[in-house]
Amino acid sequence: MRKLALLTGLAALLASGVAFAQSDEDRALLQRSLEQTPTAPWADGDQAGMANTQGPGTWLRCAAHLTKPGAKVYELSHLRSNDMPMSPFGAPLAYEYRPTVGIPGTRHAFNGENVKSGEPGAQGTQMDALGHFAYLGEPWTGEGDFPADGATYYGGRPQSEVKPTPDSPLLKLGIEHAQPVVTSAVLLDAAAHLNGGKPLEPGTLVTAADIEAMLEAQGLSWRGIVPGDVVFIHTGWGALWDDAEASKRYYTMGPGLARDAAEMLAEKNVVLIALDNPFTDPVADGQLQGKAAPPQGMEEGLPFVIHHLNLAVNGIHNIQNVRLKEIAADKVWTSCAIILPLRSKGASGSPVRPVAIGAPQGG
Repeated sequence: MRKLALLTGLAALLASGVAFAQSDEDRALLQRSLEQTPTAPWADGDQAGMANTQGPGTWLRCAAHLTKPGAKVYELSHLRSNDMPMSPFGAPLAYEYRPTVGIPGTRHAFNGENVKSGEPGAQGTQMDALGHFAYLGEPWTGEGDFPADGATYYGGRPQSEVKPTPDSPLLKLGIEHAQPVVTSAVLLDAAAHLNGGKPLEPGTLVTAADIEAMLEAQGLSWRGIVPGDVVFIHTGWGALWDDAEASKRYYTMGPGLARDAAEMLAEKNVVLIALDNPFTDPVADGQLQGKAAPPQGMEEGLPFVIHHLNLAVNGIHNIQNVRLKEIAADKVWTSCAIILPLRSKGASGSPVRPVAIGAPQGG
């Protein structure tokens, strides 16, 4: 069945009017950009991870999209509100809207609101700091206090260096160390490739082989994925976000990235990976309730192995809940991505408003 779906998806992409020819100018620009883009390994004590790739090389690739005929801006974040789907891994976000007030003796009137409760950096479209995830030497049994002192973070940093006390902010690897992301983005349409354009089923893995096949089908083999790229993966799961009834299922399960795909993207030195799903990792129906096994197993005690690899091992940022419906419909396979998290000192994540600027196919 999977082979049939792959062939059907490949045919659909090939029939979609993808332009395969690339000019010598495109190839020359890519080569010039790569000559100016640094790659791992990074210096000891690094806190930026793959964001070290950002600079003149990635800006050059980004700039090329801004003046393409038909280029337009795509909003890749969801509206934030009290009734949006809420992550079970963060306190629900609640805004309180204040009355309109004024200043005696003036003609001014102004409005404001409070964040009444919740974790802004864990709800809505949000970006993970590298210090969001760490790992233990062996699985915790669940008995006694959690052995946080044994946690290890990106770059081999111990808990004592990153979060020495329970109420401490992140002293290292907080979101304030995330660099501005201004670079080229590659959009891979996994929903079209694997499921005929329909949302992928919960627990579906987007593999390294799938990524290679999508690059070929979408006419991107000539460039592939290069250091400093953002990779957007459209699974179709984001369609549940805007449906009042379906959104109740949004945070309970979902498709996600396979381990071999994450390892391949790390080898490519990508700066950030974003899926239109809640976890980046695949989550099976019933997994969060303990009724189903993680799609990628538990042999290493890492059910969220993509978070582990990206954040704690390879220094690659994640964005959860990215909005890809419109940009995928327009087949904007490459674009300029601009992603700026808030500089919240010591925070493990941030609300984020990613935008992409690119030309639709035929534009």
